[in-house]
Amino acid sequence: MFLRIKIRIEKELSAYVRSIDKLYSLNKLSPALFESIKEFILRSGKRIRPILFCIGYLGFSKKTPQGLYRSALSLELLHDFMLIHDDIIDKSDTRRGKPSMHTLLRRRLYKNKEAKFSGEDLAIVTGDVMYAMALDAFLAVKENSIRKEAALKKLISAALYTGSGEFIELFLGIKKIEKVTREDIYRIYDYKTANYTFASPLTMGALLAGAKRAEVKKLYSYGMLLGRAFQIKDDIIGTFGEEKETGKSNLTDIKEAKRTLLIWYAFHQASKKDKAIIKKIMGAKSTRTPELLKMRKIIIKTGALDYAQNQIKHLYHKAASQIIRLRINKPCKQALNDFSRKILKV
Repeated sequence: MFLRIKIRIEKELSAYVRSIDKLYSLNKLSPALFESIKEFILRSGKRIRPILFCIGYLGFSKKTPQGLYRSALSLELLHDFMLIHDDIIDKSDTRRGKPSMHTLLRRRLYKNKEAKFSGEDLAIVTGDVMYAMALDAFLAVKENSIRKEAALKKLISAALYTGSGEFIELFLGIKKIEKVTREDIYRIYDYKTANYTFASPLTMGALLAGAKRAEVKKLYSYGMLLGRAFQIKDDIIGTFGEEKETGKSNLTDIKEAKRTLLIWYAFHQASKKDKAIIKKIMGAKSTRTPELLKMRKIIIKTGALDYAQNQIKHLYHKAASQIIRLRINKPCKQALNDFSRKILKV
């Protein structure tokens, strides 16, 4: 089912890109803006958010309304908007194995040395345009207006809380590592990943379909638990995985001094000597492969990797218990079970 929905999403995305110029006259307004958006949103991706939105809807409805898949694209466009701004903040030159938006636009300015603005400036504006496109795309679905409004509010709140999570995370990055708590870290995970990637798309779909409040609540709980587990898994991949797996450097999290569950646990279990090494690496202005290898050794030695992997299993089982109790149709329930196991590899 997941694959079938993804194929529909990809087809809809291609159709949407072909219609952009007609919808907004973007090419007439600015060929550079049009081409940049077109190239960025057509890059290959997992499409998790729009797929979960469709499953949330189809799990509680016997019909597929006109515009459902176009509406689902709102979550992909919102995601692209977030990625563009994230890459500026993280000073990341790549995204999905290709140049980030600000890198692309910086190249367009290469021969215009007199320009008083940067690729980053242009990318911020491009992201803002895509946010507006996301809201507009959501309105495509033909559904009950009250349910549609409830789902739209959920989309807007997802954007609000994700932005808030980014803001909080930046300030957490300057907090002394010894004063960071596990609750601080989970709060970031909940705002930046769990709500935005899992809980909100699923509950948006369910609300749009008219699911009962109790079912929406269980679906939300499932999404939040799965999201926490997914972010821990992502942190492990970010530190121990290869660049081809993540589409960005595995030095990124350490360069940005991100307070992850791995780092938090490793620091609190480390020897005095290793604590000093962690502080030095996290406080450094630049980080290279030798520092990454040192951090990996400390994470393994302190049991932080085992701890994180056990947390993933614990959260997965809690999420699975929510699915068992969920009154959603069997194909969608099975799709969610398969999805959980696949992304967490449990």
